[in-house]
Amino acid sequence: MFDWNRSCSCDEQQKRRFHTTARSRLKKLAAELALPPGSFDLRSNKAGIAVSGEITLHHDRAYIQVGQFGLSSGHGVLIRTCKSRKDYTGGANHFVALGMLDDIAALAAAVRAITGIGRGHSLSADRRAA
Repeated sequence: MFDWNRSCSCDEQQKRRFHTTARSRLKKLAAELALPPGSFDLRSNKAGIAVSGEITLHHDRAYIQVGQFGLSSGHGVLIRTCKSRKDYTGGANHFVALGMLDDIAALAAAVRAITGIGRGHSLSADRRAA
């Protein structure tokens, strides 16, 4: 399991692993939310040496960003509504723990509750029904 709380500050290898793992988890989140390919952007900004940078999944109605901006609080996943993929400020900020990236179904439930996207539909539910 990835150590989300190990600082990326001044540690290029940790930062590379952080970005690679977060991108992978956000791709899984998009699948769990049943977001069609092309309906979202997935961006990575490594920023400077002293910070983690951020990894962002930007859908027309949701903006989800992962970073170590809340290490002292244990929060590092920002979830907010938006009006388009050109909307970078969106609605109110909501934060959940970085550790939720290890439980995609729970993270998807939080995203659904906050943004309404993928409401009532989950690939996990589809798989259980099959």
